[in-house]
Amino acid sequence: MSKQVIEQEVLGQVLGPLADNERLKRESKNLRGTIEQDLQDRITGGFTADNFQLIRFHGMYQQDDRDIRNERAKQKLEPLHNVMLRARMPGGIITPKQWLAIDKFADESTSYGSIRLTTRQTFQFHGVLKPNIKLMHQTLNNIGIDSIATAGDVNRNVLCTTNPVESELHQEAYEWAKKISEHLLPKTRAYAEIWLDGEKLETTDEEPILGSNYLPRKFKTTVVIPPQNDVDVHANDLNFVAIAEDGKLVGFNVLVGGGLAMTHGDTSTYARKADDFGFVPLEKTLDVAAAVVTTQRDWGNRSNRKNAKTKYTLDRVGIDVFKAEVEKRAGVEFSESRPYEFTGRGDRIGWAEGIDGKHHLALFIENGRLLDFPGKALKTGVAEIAKIHKGDFRMTANQNLIVAGVSTSQKAKIEKLAREYGLMDDAVSEQRKNSMACVAFPTCPLAMAEAERFLPEFVTDVEDILKKHGLPEEDNIILRITGCPNGCGRAMLAELGLVGKAPGRYNMHLGGNKAGTRIPKMYKENITSAQILEEIDSLVGRWATERNDNEGFGDFTIRAGIIEEVIISKRDLHA
Repeated sequence: MSKQVIEQEVLGQVLGPLADNERLKRESKNLRGTIEQDLQDRITGGFTADNFQLIRFHGMYQQDDRDIRNERAKQKLEPLHNVMLRARMPGGIITPKQWLAIDKFADESTSYGSIRLTTRQTFQFHGVLKPNIKLMHQTLNNIGIDSIATAGDVNRNVLCTTNPVESELHQEAYEWAKKISEHLLPKTRAYAEIWLDGEKLETTDEEPILGSNYLPRKFKTTVVIPPQNDVDVHANDLNFVAIAEDGKLVGFNVLVGGGLAMTHGDTSTYARKADDFGFVPLEKTLDVAAAVVTTQRDWGNRSNRKNAKTKYTLDRVGIDVFKAEVEKRAGVEFSESRPYEFTGRGDRIGWAEGIDGKHHLALFIENGRLLDFPGKALKTGVAEIAKIHKGDFRMTANQNLIVAGVSTSQKAKIEKLAREYGLMDDAVSEQRKNSMACVAFPTCPLAMAEAERFLPEFVTDVEDILKKHGLPEEDNIILRITGCPNGCGRAMLAELGLVGKAPGRYNMHLGGNKAGTRIPKMYKENITSAQILEEIDSLVGRWATERNDNEGFGDFTIRAGIIEEVIISKRDLHA
């Protein structure tokens, strides 16, 4: 046995002893661990020690119902363990046939009966008990869906702007999102062996891109079509900004090192924008993707997981050093970035006509939660549309759903169903459409405060404040709530972001902008929802009377000196 290297060294700098997750990945036999044996163990509903982490690489997180955790502890029962699964759906496109299959599984085999549309442009099942896990993977596999690498230290689901109007460009960009996703997938056969009863082949299981120990931390990639920034490029490690000439894709500007997760109280962690490395032609796309991933693989911090993401690697080694390494590995020189502009990032709710004459209906799904509510049978409604729809569905990074590719002859029929089931509602305000929250309680083990369950009522209060100050409908605030500082609700790119601190208490951030190109700074720490509403009332009052023409709320808070602008996160965010 060769002696294990205990310390990690990068470019002559010693980072420290390796984190335990590195041991776990090294010993996992390419992500197999003892998951199979664990599945047979009926004494517990959960997974043991290492497997608890390993199942993430197969797209699942172990969770329990926190609403009943204390009650079960009193009865000397273990928490009600179950798993949440996140599917791999590059670009968020799903067919009606696939939709009906996931709808049926959610009904019959999950504890909550819901389908969740996520900010990662895919769907999640919540509350799948241990005996149903294998069935879930096999059900998905039968319809051509998997959940490989949608969690864990790997490249996650690749996002792509859901631009239904420019259909040709969207098609090209979407194909690239698919190619990037496939290129960066783990090559191990662990998934097929464990979940799909695949044969155990004698393979070496080489991981040429991800390496034997996979990545230091999660890694997120997007393909974005300006002027829409619906995928929030600055929340992601690697972004390909589509550059078109005459309606044809010619290449990408490459942005590296965005990310929103932080840790409360730890100023060495911060939300950060991505840096623009420059332009590459199409044929270099996969080489550049692999070069950024392998550079982060070799240089990312494997000692301190809180500083392991690409954004921290960039700030530690220097942007120029990192960029030069990517150029060397990809065999490309970045040329100057091509000009582009982001003008918005919300989904255009309602009908839009594409240049191909097809119609697309974007449905607003509050919090992305598809469930049958009293008087609003949302989940049934989508299933009814799926039964007659001839095009596809597109899940958006704003947790909404687009019924895409509708012919003129079907349009009225689909609208009738959407209205009948409450999926189209003209009374939904612009403010509500521009508000978002992660799932948080009761299922997420990391949540410190409510987000999804808190948002609907909170938005109603904000709507009342906007009305009180006489602001028209189009003047709304990009408002986001996330239950903890990991930031799944992307609050750190909102004009007004709330980050959960404790039940009923949040840190309040101000100063983001409409386009999603500025990080908001903390304005008030650890305050109650009543205090937050008081603050909003006073700030909106000032915005309504003191603003410049068409000045957004976030821009106003900076110009009026209410909050300082964050230019360089590492320096400014906690200053």
